[in-house]
Amino acid sequence: MVGSGSPEIQSAGISSSDDDEDSTAGVDYLRRRLKRLISRHDSLEEEAAYFPWMHSHNQSSSGLLLFKLAFQSIGVVYGDLGTSPLYVFSSTFTGGHIPNPEKDIVGALSLILYTLLLIPLCKYVLVVLRANDNGEGGTFALYSLISRYAKISVVHPTDRQLSTYKLQVPSKELERALWIKEKLENSGLLKNLLLLITLIGTCMIIGDGTLTPAISVLSAISGLKVAVPAMDQNVVVIVSIVVLVILFSLQRFGTSKVAFLFAPALLLWFLTIGVIGLYNLSRGDMRVFQALNPWHIYLYFKRNGKVAWISLGGIVLCITGTEAMFADLGHFSVKSIQIAFTTVVLPCLLLAYGGQASYLIRNPEHVGEAFYKSIPGPIFWPVFVIATMAAVIASQAMISASFSVMKMAESMGCFPRVHILHTSKRFPGQIYIPEINWLIMILTVALTAGFKDTTQLGNAYGIAVVATMCVTTSLVTLIMLMIWQINVLVALGFFLLFGTIELAYLSSVLFKVTEGGWVPLVLAAGLLFVMYIWHYGTKMKHKYEVRHKLPMDWISQLGSNLGTVRVAGLGLVYNELVHGVPGIFHRFITYLPAIHSVLVFVCIRYVPVATVPREERIVVRRIGPKSYHMYRCIVRYGYRDMRTETAWLFEQLLVECLENFIRREAREEALERAENAAAAANNESLCTPLLLRRVESGEFEEDLMVADNDDEAGSSVSEDDSLALLRKCRETGIVYLLGHGDVRARKDSFFLKKLVINYFYAFLRRNCKQRAETLNIPPGQLLRIGMTYFV
Repeated sequence: MVGSGSPEIQSAGISSSDDDEDSTAGVDYLRRRLKRLISRHDSLEEEAAYFPWMHSHNQSSSGLLLFKLAFQSIGVVYGDLGTSPLYVFSSTFTGGHIPNPEKDIVGALSLILYTLLLIPLCKYVLVVLRANDNGEGGTFALYSLISRYAKISVVHPTDRQLSTYKLQVPSKELERALWIKEKLENSGLLKNLLLLITLIGTCMIIGDGTLTPAISVLSAISGLKVAVPAMDQNVVVIVSIVVLVILFSLQRFGTSKVAFLFAPALLLWFLTIGVIGLYNLSRGDMRVFQALNPWHIYLYFKRNGKVAWISLGGIVLCITGTEAMFADLGHFSVKSIQIAFTTVVLPCLLLAYGGQASYLIRNPEHVGEAFYKSIPGPIFWPVFVIATMAAVIASQAMISASFSVMKMAESMGCFPRVHILHTSKRFPGQIYIPEINWLIMILTVALTAGFKDTTQLGNAYGIAVVATMCVTTSLVTLIMLMIWQINVLVALGFFLLFGTIELAYLSSVLFKVTEGGWVPLVLAAGLLFVMYIWHYGTKMKHKYEVRHKLPMDWISQLGSNLGTVRVAGLGLVYNELVHGVPGIFHRFITYLPAIHSVLVFVCIRYVPVATVPREERIVVRRIGPKSYHMYRCIVRYGYRDMRTETAWLFEQLLVECLENFIRREAREEALERAENAAAAANNESLCTPLLLRRVESGEFEEDLMVADNDDEAGSSVSEDDSLALLRKCRETGIVYLLGHGDVRARKDSFFLKKLVINYFYAFLRRNCKQRAETLNIPPGQLLRIGMTYFV
């Protein structure tokens, strides 16, 4: 944490030698340190310039750990992708009829094989996984990476000093990259467009999380009709709904107790479908190997025309869950995900699809239940149980991913505050959001009961999958051009190749909007509306606070008592400003009969990085002269950080940081005065490492703490006095001062703005989690004052 001890002197690398070289090094070091002394009251730029440790994000792990991570990733990352053989062929050839079984099945299989090789393998495994944000993946990680390189989101100068903030640019600055960066920074339209694309990708992931449980569980339970042909489809739907309700009801208990079973269960599933596929290939028609020749894709389209193009909506389901390889990257490593996909997942999927195709050439009438019909009779029920287990695990993975995505959206100020419960003390990333859980459950049950089969669910599923991939392709291309700075032809080749493939699939699934494809569009539109309204209202409220912050001259005129009575105690004034004193403070000192002896303006800030190391989380700065006893504290979190500390623990950390800051401030003043004394004597050579150690030990502190005539009023407050007052106030008690504001549009605003702010945004604020709950503030220590923000 900033201000802990004197790490600067310890890390300066100054030896105990008294030779001229060491003396010069000591003087130069002092000069460098003194340049970083605070030059104005209301700034945090110099205060956050040092961070105790700068860790590397290069993932270098032992072979054993790597294979352990690869094994675990099978259970978390590949559940959705692994269960797609349950419904791909039935969704491709809808209606249970194949015009030309021998040729069309080979053509469809060729499309499946090359789609798996191009999208998951070439695009994600070889390229997209490299575009990670310090080991984190997903749509928000890409947006965060771009935001840090170009000033797209509001970034404070201190945020750029974070060890996790640093970018690794592999080549020199190119004019093209700088031109793109400048265009993004100077165009409000492009900034909003980039945010809109990111939010669309996020909404589609939530749509994926809604549709995956429905289609996976319904496809798995549909096996009952194969074993019991007389069973009605309504029975299958009811059983599926029961399984789904149980699944969502258990979310509040978390998955930590059963998560260790996920990887073995999914590994068993992949081996099972691989062996069944190999069995069908050995007994079936060898003509399926013709699918290795991509020429059969051309023949498939030539022979079937529009029907072949429409069938792409079913083919694309073979890559559902591919985005999870990137979105769940933070739990594993790039190499582990690559190893799991290339050694287990891809070979087993190729065997599974090849085996089903071989079976269907001989039995084309079974295309509606291709997977279960191709299972050898003696092992049907064991495979049915494994398939149901795999479907539940795939659903669980997407539900958990939805929770994580919504948490990230809230952190980035793009979603209303919700109740986030931590289901595991060992794994902070395992969370449960009740509102999102029950919303997804209601939608999933409604879709299962409404559609009753996987055909229309597949149409809806395809849109969510392909739209997310299109967003990823666009953002990665921008990263290639602007951050990686690779050859423009390579970047455009990536965009054109994968963009063309994904747009072809997107055009096909959009053709089926009336046949279930409208579901993710309506869901995404609703979520996007909520996200954009919340983001817009929050941004307007922040702009109001910046415009109406109190000038420091006004604070100075009040004097050290702030124009009121100062009583013992520590007051934490929560606000959203990193500079200046918030306008709400004027109401506190106006309406309260007294104010606390020590005031700390606390700003909880989410920065565009995945995680902020604990040592770098809190930044402290003094406001005004020492006699005012006012401080500013910025508490920084990344978009994946979980705020699990209790109020008591947070208070302890905050007081510790304040104490460290006061000690460091006194030490820096001693160093400054030591140099001034040496300079006055015209003997800089005295400023040796020996002098540094004597200053650090406090030898000169007693003499140098006396105020100079030129010092500002109140600067003579000693380190001991400040620490003693802080400890006394801590023992007296801590009070949280919070502004409770009502946001309204100005009277001269246009109608649409009034509608958005006064009704939609106000509705979201009233019904979201209250700020005091989000900040874990004890009710008995909370003091609120109302204020209206006219934006």
